Amino acid sequence: MSNSNVLQIRKIIFDNFNEIDLRFSNDEIYEFLKKTDTFDKSQTIDDLESDFKKIENDGLVRCIAQNFTTQWFKIFDDIEKIPCTSCNTDAYLGKEESRICPNSDCNATL
Repeated sequence: MSNSNVLQIRKIIFDNFNEIDLRFSNDEIYEFLKKTDTFDKSQTIDDLESDFKKIENDGLVRCIAQNFTTQWFKIFDDIEKIPCTSCNTDAYLGKEESRICPNSDCNATL
């Protein structure tokens, strides 16, 4: 999957920060990513900047503060887990996001 970091970040937010009142940082997400087997450990937090920008532009999260490279986020609305029958993965989407699979290799309507 060409956007596997974005998909993993969405799952981490769903699993750990799926409450609209919780705030979380890109540093916290990065620590979760480093614990996964599929994450390229040579990547730094700076390498993920475009991935965090993508989920922000998609409408999943909003940036509420920033201090140098640390960004703090909140989700707009609860996140739902929706199975994609086209690529056989789970999509993690905010309730107000378009019902399109976030896997860039798929982009099927959910």
